[in-house]
Formats: sequence, structure tokens, C-alpha cells
Amino acid sequence: MGHLHRGGVLAAVLALVLTATAAPPAAGTTPDRYRNPASARYADTFADPVVVRGDDGLWYAFGTSDPLWEGERRAHRVPIARSADLVDWTYVGDAFGPDQRPSWAASGAMLWAPDVRRVAGRWVMYVTVTDTTVSGDTFNTAIGAATAPTPAGPWTFADAPVVAPRPGGGGGYLWTIDPSQFTDVDGRNYLYYGSYYGGVSVTELSADGLRAVGAPTLVAIDNKFEGSYVVRRDGWYHLFASTANCCAGPATGYSVQVGRSRSPRGPFVDRDGQRLDVSRAGGTPVLTQNGNRWIGTGHNAVLTDLSGQDWIVYHAIDRADPYLDEPFGINERPMLLDRLDWVDGWPTVNAGAGPSDGPRPAPVTTGRLDARFDSADLAGWRGEGAWRVADGQVIGTGALTSRTGVGGDVRAEADLRLTGRDAAGLRLGRVDVRVGDGRLTAREDGGAAASAPLPGGLDLADVHNLAVEVRGRQLVAELSPARLGDQLAVVTLELARPAAGPLALLASGTAGFDNVSLARLYRPVRHTVAAPAIGPLLRGWSDEFTDGLDPAWRWVRRNPSATVADGELRWPVEPTDLVGTGNTAGVLLRDAPAGDYVAETKVTLDLGEDTVRNYQQAGMIAYVDDDRFARLAQVAIWNTRQVEYGYELPYAGQPVYGGSIVGTPATTTWLRLAHHVDPVTGEHEFRAGSSRDGVHWTWGAVWTFPADTTPRIGLVAQGGAQPPLTASFDYLRFYR
Repeated sequence: MGHLHRGGVLAAVLALVLTATAAPPAAGTTPDRYRNPASARYADTFADPVVVRGDDGLWYAFGTSDPLWEGERRAHRVPIARSADLVDWTYVGDAFGPDQRPSWAASGAMLWAPDVRRVAGRWVMYVTVTDTTVSGDTFNTAIGAATAPTPAGPWTFADAPVVAPRPGGGGGYLWTIDPSQFTDVDGRNYLYYGSYYGGVSVTELSADGLRAVGAPTLVAIDNKFEGSYVVRRDGWYHLFASTANCCAGPATGYSVQVGRSRSPRGPFVDRDGQRLDVSRAGGTPVLTQNGNRWIGTGHNAVLTDLSGQDWIVYHAIDRADPYLDEPFGINERPMLLDRLDWVDGWPTVNAGAGPSDGPRPAPVTTGRLDARFDSADLAGWRGEGAWRVADGQVIGTGALTSRTGVGGDVRAEADLRLTGRDAAGLRLGRVDVRVGDGRLTAREDGGAAASAPLPGGLDLADVHNLAVEVRGRQLVAELSPARLGDQLAVVTLELARPAAGPLALLASGTAGFDNVSLARLYRPVRHTVAAPAIGPLLRGWSDEFTDGLDPAWRWVRRNPSATVADGELRWPVEPTDLVGTGNTAGVLLRDAPAGDYVAETKVTLDLGEDTVRNYQQAGMIAYVDDDRFARLAQVAIWNTRQVEYGYELPYAGQPVYGGSIVGTPATTTWLRLAHHVDPVTGEHEFRAGSSRDGVHWTWGAVWTFPADTTPRIGLVAQGGAQPPLTASFDYLRFYR
């Protein structure tokens, strides 16, 4: 959720706000378009968002405890918004009243980063509690839980923390924040939690989801990751985690990276095979800023619309309006929503294009069939057996067939509950998909069948979601607690012919159905947007360091220890820095060509691993002056080694620095800055890339410079003198 922002909240915000009420929005047609921020109608800021679909078929968003509006200056205690279509949202109140907190929480405790799930037949909210009674430390964080019959509440705190405060070996308490729950196919519940001080861990939970049991496992290293969220897809567990600083105002570079594993306990590795729990931690970028208005894009959750398309919900900062009220106060982080694509098994936002700013096709929230059973009228259905509507669901035995037919690629869904050894499910034309007898089974009339076991002890009297997708002749069915990417069983069946015919509800014994839908199946994205193109080498602008230092170079604070010999620029790392007002570091610069180009360097810096060597670094820089620059370098950040893309700019009379994280560094790392001039604004956009071998590249964030500046490109080696270390640069090249 981002730790640096929160000190300002604790000092500046009063905890207050009574739960409000509002009539629920009605289901209707799906809007054709939407635009970010999704929270614009009900809040100026709505950080650390998570979205679930309730039993009423409506969508509920939960955010961290901040004021919602400019000038409000009072914190909402986990605000809740509701929507029928994921586009038009209404604030409906707060989960907790001003004096409502766990018995073990200190009186001034804040509630951050909620995660809401269905566990053991009820809704459970996991939430960070910032201050407890275990000590006088005001940041002895813990994970609490509250339960409710519906996402709208009423919410009641459990008597004990799920994860108690954890003393840190280096003093204070480990950051036990940013919870995210996950239920595995064997029915075991897990909780992911943690942040920069202590790393991200996972622990098993009790069956009711309210107690940590057993020993936790570290899955993502400290000083790099927080804000975790896990989705299971195609047998892989995908760990989404945010990295860098959430809350540096106009220099915020928060972003989302991912690793995957065959186990919920890891190890998680990125697309290049780099682990997330080691000093040179990996992480494949999922979401990062692209040069439009949105920066600091992070702390995500995932949801699925009725067509089967995944969406990512997250917060971001408008770089033109970074603070809620005054400069350097609460960072204004509205909720954004964007399409999440899976390409070659890896998630990426908008096919790799990043956050959207402008009209976009909206999520699908209604379909050919959208049955909520809010009235006793069963018009459009034909019953075989006994069927009736009660308590907002249809209950019966036999078959209830819709006049809506199945044809083409479709997704059907239903929330269902049944008792004893009864079975229930959906029929799509000639295919039955049923839950019962301890299994999820798909069977084609006169054809093949496939099944998967359900977790032992699963109580099907609780509501579960059954979703069935048919694409061509392949059928995939899954059962989950609440359609949040944590399936209890998945079945795949190759059909003899495409599914066609009516959609029916099936029950042997008595079963209840709700939120029955049939929608056209989404079309998956097969390819990502192109990476920056690398054209011919611009020899007149480049330097291979083969014959001394080219006369085109200019120093800012010349370092006489930097020498050129044998095709290398060798530069002892300086005990200096550019960040803030010190401005003591040397910078070696040269002019850049006009228009679009890519600058590249190859730098060797032996930072070792695991040890603390703050903040030795070397790399490339786009530089206007000492208070406006973008620095791309491999760097030691405490025990980790990262490729940081830092940015400093003047704001409200002082320099502000933040950063984003790109790829994983090696001892020798290749770095690129791809420069593009925005044809509308004239801004200079610099996108960062890094590589461990000079062949395979990871592309990250974009930082922008005003149109009236002339950035030069250069090299730096700075951040600390101990132990003595020399950076070696092979070249600086420009490509058109």
C-alpha cells in the first residue's frame, strides 16, 4: 500500500465518518465506454482498491482509510462504493464507524489496504491495523479481520489479529501490512502480507480464515515488494506485487510486477527465470506509467467480467494534481480500471500499453441472459420439476430451461448452493456441467466426460460460483468461492462439436441458483504492443571509448579519477548524490540528437549480493539540471540489487525525488533510454529498459520532461564510497 505516504496521514487526518446508506443501483445494460479514473464520481482519492461481486450481483469497491474529497480533511474508515456495471459508482458508506476498531488496536489506529473475500460461507475483510496495544511503538502493524453477511456489511471485527505485530531484528516492528487472501484447490486458505521492512510472506489460515496457522514462508524479498495479490491461472500461481515508492507526489513511480510458481508458497520466478525472493530480485512488469497523465500505478487487485475478460483495479496519481489538498500532504490516488491481458501465459495491462487515459471499451456486466431473480416472475424460463423464487434466488429440482440459447463462444455463470449429496449445475446445449458427489464434472451427451475432485469437507450449502466457458470445441469449467481467481476445481473438456442449444439450470435434489448469466466470450489478446524500435547506430553521436574521451563530452563537477583506457570509461563510484539539494555528484554529459532516439550503455558494477551497500550505483541519465533529471542505474538498495529509474523535478519550491523499478541487474547490465517527443504536447518522454545479456530486454516506466527543456544524455557513478568500487562503461551509443 505504500509506507511513505502514511506518516502524513497519521499526523494530518482525523478518524471520523459514520456509515452512510444509499439505494443499490439497478442492473441494466452494459455501458459501451468508460474512462479513468473509475472513482471520479464518488471520490478524489480511493487508494489500495479491491473489487468483489456481491451475492446481489452488484460490484463493491473498498479502499484505504483516507479523506475521499479535496478539502474534506477527515478519514473514512474503509470507504465502500457500489456499481451495477463497473463504470457508474456510488459511495455507500464506510465499513466501520469512527470508534469501531478491534479490541487489540490502539485508539489512533488507521485501517489500510482492505482485501475482501468469501471464506467459509461469509464475507471476510482482511485489513492492516497500523497501531496496536502490544507496545508503545506507533507503527506496530498487524493484520486484522472482520466478517459480514454481505459486502455492504455490517462488518464485525474478530477478537484477535490474524497476523500479530512482528518485532524486527533491526529494531521496531516488521511492516505487517497489505493483506491478500487466497484459497487453493485443496481448500486450504492462505494469506499474503508484508512490505519493504520484512518482505512479503504467505501463511496458511485456519478453516474459518481468521487465524494464521503454521510457519510463514517468505515469497518476495524485503526492500522491493509490497501490495501482493495472487491469481491462479492454467495451473500457475501468479504473485502480483507493487514496487518502489507509492507516494512521492509528482515523482511517484509505483508499479506492478509479477512472478509465478507451481505452489502458493513459491518460489515465484519472473519471465526470465529470476526469483522474487533473492537479492537480485526478479519481477516481470505488468503495469507501469507510460507518459500520459497517470504515474505511480500500483497496489492492484484483479476481477473478471461476465465475458471472462480479466480487469485490473489499482490506484494512480495524476501528475498534474498529485496531492489531495496541499503540496506534500496526502497523495491523491484515485481508483483506475484497465483490461488485463494474458499473453503467452503472462499478465500485462492493455497488451502492454499501460494505464488508459481516454474512452475505452467498458467491462461486460450484462449479457444475452442476466437473471437476478428479484421477482417471482419466471417468464422466459420453462421448468421441468418444481421451481420457485424465494430470497432472491430460484430454488428447485429438475431442469429450468431458458429461452436464451447457447451459440458461438460463450461464458455462462451461476451462483449456486446445494445440500447433502445433491448435485447441481448448468447445461449448455448438449453439455452438462455439475457440482456434486465431491467432484466437478463436465459431460457431453454421447461423448466424453472429465472431472476434478472438490476439496474435502467443502460445504456446498455455502454460495459458490460456477463458470463455464466454451471457445470453439474446448470447454473449461471452474468452481470458486467468489470468482476472484482462486478456483476450487477446474475441468477442461474437448467437445465433439461446438456447444449449441438452450441454457438450463440442473438440480438433482434441491438447489438454489442466482446471478445466472450468459455472455459472449471475450476475445483474448495474442500479442503485446511493440517495444521501442532500435534503428541504425548514430556513429557521430556515440562514443566507444576507444581513443580517450570524445571532445563532445562535458562535465558537471568533473571527476579527475574517471579515466578512459582500453575501450572503457572507468569511474570510481563517488560518495556523492544528485538527490535533494546537495547536488555534489559528478555528471558526464553530451548533447542528444533531435527527435526520437534510443540511448544505450553497458555498465559493469560488482555490487555483490545480500549485503548493505547503500546506495552505490552507476548508469545513465537524462539531465536538464541538478533539479530535473531521470537517472537509470543499477543500484544497491539495502540488501537488494535493483535497476532503479529515478526522477527528480522541482515542485512547490523544492526538489522532489521518486523512482520506478525496471528489470533485474547483473554484474554487467545493459541500459537504454528511449526518447520520444509527444506530437501534441511537445513533452520529452523517456522510457527505460534494462537487460542482463544485451539481447533480452525488460521495458519499464516513462518519465517526462517539459517541452521547453533540452535534456542531455550522460553517465553517472555515485551514491557511496564504501567499499571502494569502480564502474566500467563500455560505450554510450545512440540509435535512431
